[in-house]
Amino acid sequence: MREFLVFLFAIAAGMTASGLVANIYRLVASEPKTRLATVIHCAVMVIAGPVMLVANSTKSLRAKQCSKAAYALALALSGYWSFAMGVLVLSLVLALRAA
Repeated sequence: MREFLVFLFAIAAGMTASGLVANIYRLVASEPKTRLATVIHCAVMVIAGPVMLVANSTKSLRAKQCSKAAYALALALSGYWSFAMGVLVLSLVLALRAA
């Protein structure tokens, strides 16, 4: 049971980090026009990806542009991506706490 709670906490931590980065980027940045801006955009999307994936796939599902199976796959991928980022976030927190 403890492992399952850590798993859910890691997903929540990853989704939270993704949401924070995605919304701050939306507020600050505009459409990338230079090569450097494109590289920064791609780097931010590595972290903001899960929230952006869920948002875009939900918009597509509501507009009937994708199937429910494709939507479920996008949610599963977003969950896994959030888990991986959450493990990174939790590892950083534990490392900083130990230092």
